[in-house]
Amino acid sequence: MFKLCAVLLVVGVALGHKDAHFNIDRNTIVHLFEWKWNDIADECERFLQHKGYAGVQVSPVSENIIVANRPWWERYQPISYQLNTRSGNEVEFGDMVRRCKAVGINVYVDVVINHMTGPGDKGTGTGGSLAFPDKKDFPAVPYSVYDFHDDCIIVDYNNPEEVRNCELSKLKDLNQSTEYVRGKIVDFLNHLIELGVAGFRVDAAKHMHPIDLEVMYNRVNNLNTDVGHPPSARPYIFQEVIDLGNEAISREEYTSFASVTEFKYGAEIGRVFRGYNQLKYLFNWGPQWGLLNDQDAVVFVDNHDNQRGHGAGGADILTYKNAKMYKQAIAFMLAHPYYHVTRIMSSFDFDNTDQGPPADSNGNIISPGINADGSCSNGWVCEHRWRQIYNMVKFRNVCKDRTIVKWWSNNANQIAFELEEAGFIALTTSGNINISLPCSLPAGVYCDVISGDYVNGACTGKTVKVENGLVNVNLADNEDDGVLAIHIDARLRSKL
Repeated sequence: MFKLCAVLLVVGVALGHKDAHFNIDRNTIVHLFEWKWNDIADECERFLQHKGYAGVQVSPVSENIIVANRPWWERYQPISYQLNTRSGNEVEFGDMVRRCKAVGINVYVDVVINHMTGPGDKGTGTGGSLAFPDKKDFPAVPYSVYDFHDDCIIVDYNNPEEVRNCELSKLKDLNQSTEYVRGKIVDFLNHLIELGVAGFRVDAAKHMHPIDLEVMYNRVNNLNTDVGHPPSARPYIFQEVIDLGNEAISREEYTSFASVTEFKYGAEIGRVFRGYNQLKYLFNWGPQWGLLNDQDAVVFVDNHDNQRGHGAGGADILTYKNAKMYKQAIAFMLAHPYYHVTRIMSSFDFDNTDQGPPADSNGNIISPGINADGSCSNGWVCEHRWRQIYNMVKFRNVCKDRTIVKWWSNNANQIAFELEEAGFIALTTSGNINISLPCSLPAGVYCDVISGDYVNGACTGKTVKVENGLVNVNLADNEDDGVLAIHIDARLRSKL
């Protein structure tokens, strides 16, 4: 009996790390990449809560080494576990977490626990701490040479032990098999939980042994109920494991105890909307495409790495720089019900792959400006504020738990489907769609939430009729977006 209880306890803990604890009426995480904590708090209150977002992924919070010209990747070179970065200090971070949670937005932290900084004789951190990387001496933690793996650089990615025990890009590789290192990492994660976060995106998880990660995750505290998390809730954990299906280290090695970031999703969907695969083949989107099962994955079109050509997917990846195809891919992702956790990238504009966020001459991050039309300025792209994206976040919330019915395609690059009497979407990448299709949504006139908004009982974009069990679809492939979407919460009137 004791053994059975122990097994059930372990299973319960593992499953708990796959629950994102979203508010019941919300879905979708937005990655506010390199935003300051105060700005994120403001965005939760003024925008995210009203558009149906469920969570925010924030950039690494641990003090990082200062690198010349301030590239974005300096955030991924920690020097201590103090909460002091260009995004703000610990007080500002804690205030942001609580303000966001108060309006129903969970905060998930990108944590860097595989390594410390890269090489160098001496370095200064964003909080003023000193480190001596070449000696593997990080006094602000403290870590010493005894807390790292032996010197070696990853050369052969077909060798799992080398990938997990050697240095990624010359970053000093921590030895998570030691109790001391485990304890420091768990203390860091527990401090973030105490401040109210809902979970973690674990950077470079592929470069750590699964057994070490599982041990640490199971030692982390339950979420803090004082900020509104449910009792006995385990932190949601999604791990960066890059695997397009042919890696020596597979995604499945990490899915028994937490979720992973599904890089294959963005690569495959990018190929479809770039025209290398036809839309008609999306009828069985999901595991039959070699993708992970639902609860095992966080899915996305792009992330901060592969939009810069790093990570996985190469030229197949769509980004804000491919605006029309990008919006189509995200519309499909948010309409398709298979994956429970979807993530939207919110970027700053960049011309080279090292470029850091908009900053002044002293390296201080400049806040996004908010234009009259709701878009961003000051060098920030803010894809999460694009109408075609935030309205599809709402679409996903309205159609929650509905399955696809009435799938249609022209046997090429036009598709449409209904979400069980709640929503309907049509997409084209080649040719116009002018057709009436079977539809079980209530009869009426609906706002197309791609071409416009539903505001105060009126449509600012196109209208769509549903009558006599049919929906009238008129969509030209030369339109700005190539997508049409309606849902029951954007019905203009019931009488035609």
